[in-house]
Amino acid sequence: MPLSEHEQRLLEQMERALYAEDPKFASTLRGSDLRGHYRRRAVLGIIGVVIGLALLPVGIAGRIVALSIVGFLIMLGSAIWAVTSWRRAPAPGETGIAVPTGKAASTGGRRGRKSKGAKVRYMDRLEERWRRRRDQNGR
Repeated sequence: MPLSEHEQRLLEQMERALYAEDPKFASTLRGSDLRGHYRRRAVLGIIGVVIGLALLPVGIAGRIVALSIVGFLIMLGSAIWAVTSWRRAPAPGETGIAVPTGKAASTGGRRGRKSKGAKVRYMDRLEERWRRRRDQNGR
């Protein structure tokens, strides 16, 4: 769903303020692609699973129990990391920024939670801080 003109102006104003406050951080964020970041993490996790899977039989064949245990732990940790990275990646066309709605968002409630099971994302917290700062400065 496209942003309204008012929302686009607010977003541009937030971007300009971010560049004015911390240009290095803003340039770092501008160049980041969340889908690519999470995809890279998932691929690295898969590589870790393969390495752990290779260490497991090598440790068993060489009768080195510690190597087998390390291989299993690497495999398990990498699999968990890959799956969580894959699940966190935004869908194609999504920016990863959620717009809070409902009573909590309109009244400045606790972190603008959307529903019981919804996770508060990093950008939601940043957006809430931005609103609080803007309200404190008197708009």
